Amino acid sequence: MNWLDTILQGVLLGGLYALFAAGLSLVFGIMRLVNLAHGDLIVLAAFAILVLTTSLGVSPFVGALIAAPLMFAAGWVLQYFLLNRTLGKDILPPLLVTFGLSIVLQNGLLEGFSADSRRVSAGSLESASIALGPINAGVMPLMTFLSAVAVIVGLNQLIYRTAVGRAFRATSDDPVTAGLMGIRPQRIFALATGLAMAVVTIAALYLGTRANFEPTSGPARLIYAFEAVIIGGLGSLWGTLAGGVILGIAQTVGAAINPEWQILAGHLAFLLVLLFKPRGLFPRAVD
Repeated sequence: MNWLDTILQGVLLGGLYALFAAGLSLVFGIMRLVNLAHGDLIVLAAFAILVLTTSLGVSPFVGALIAAPLMFAAGWVLQYFLLNRTLGKDILPPLLVTFGLSIVLQNGLLEGFSADSRRVSAGSLESASIALGPINAGVMPLMTFLSAVAVIVGLNQLIYRTAVGRAFRATSDDPVTAGLMGIRPQRIFALATGLAMAVVTIAALYLGTRANFEPTSGPARLIYAFEAVIIGGLGSLWGTLAGGVILGIAQTVGAAINPEWQILAGHLAFLLVLLFKPRGLFPRAVD
């Protein structure tokens, strides 16, 4: 067994989980909203990319570029007209509303696309690999991980280096005071969710090109995203990347020992982190 290859594959898989989780972490860090429909929104974006690539005859990457602004607009509208109404001290309303949204999305996708498993073709990239010393890495997994790092860097730059980021942090700390200073929290929250949906589109691109997906596969993506966020620490974007990598390595090591242990090993790693570090490895709210 080549443990170096196993660890590398786990790190690259962790990039995909970090992409799943980045939007969830961003939304939670800014507005303390737990979106139970996050996984289904990833699947919705994957179907949008599939439709665009097949109908327009473009590559998945061009399809994702077209889908990203559409998903941004959908996220903005969803937050501004629906989810903003659920925000408050009680965490139950957002949970109930996003749970209902999850059911609606799954049934809508089942109605439109049936229960058949689908995949977005990436052509020769699917089997391409490059040598990294004594081991080989797939081009698509490597692109996934590099995209995850780029997304985390980009979000951190946006939050800590721009006026929009200052508005995000001010609204997260105290929406009432931010409102008195001329910031409209409802629009800031809508912008954050729209941005999260653009990140979701990137995650959907690699989900669709690396694995099969179907209308009901959203909850499984949500579980991986939650585990990555919680392992890394709620609200910490770099922690989210670390959480995804830890989850990915645990799964590949488990699969190397026994293929039946892949998913279980990831859940066990999650439980161990909760046992010894209940707030995650790098707990830090967006501030």
